[in-house]
Amino acid sequence: MAKVELKQPIIEEIKGYAEKSASAVLVDYRGLTVEQDTALRKALREAGVVYKVYKNTYLKRAFEGTDFAQLNVNLEGPTAIAFGLDDATAPARILAEFAKKAEKLELKAGVVEGTYYDEKGIQVIATIPSREVLISKLLGSMQSPITNFARVIKQIAEQNGEVA
Repeated sequence: MAKVELKQPIIEEIKGYAEKSASAVLVDYRGLTVEQDTALRKALREAGVVYKVYKNTYLKRAFEGTDFAQLNVNLEGPTAIAFGLDDATAPARILAEFAKKAEKLELKAGVVEGTYYDEKGIQVIATIPSREVLISKLLGSMQSPITNFARVIKQIAEQNGEVA
């Protein structure tokens, strides 16, 4: 079997993840212990994030013609990639949080919804809450005025009921 035939399924796998993903974050994982790597993979898996280690040349080939091709400049040295399938900010948020505990883990760069971010940009993206948290905050802020209005109406009705 030719080398190309062996490489093609891996490149197709990466392309599949890239097509389904809203974001991808590159990290340098050198120096992580087995326990740290296992904990990181578990946290990412629970959040619906695909975390893999591929050869840089495979990633470059798979990213040709996509928004993720912007990451090619960061594909040097040992690189792991985290694809955010459901939540675009989840990979950045989890990796940045984990990097605080495991100093050896270094964020390289990422693409979130088509926009390239360097290491500092990914740190900023990591501070954005998840979609569910943002929706619950929005609904809470929308519900608050309605609840307050209902309380005022009830108090007015109670006052008028006592007077009459």
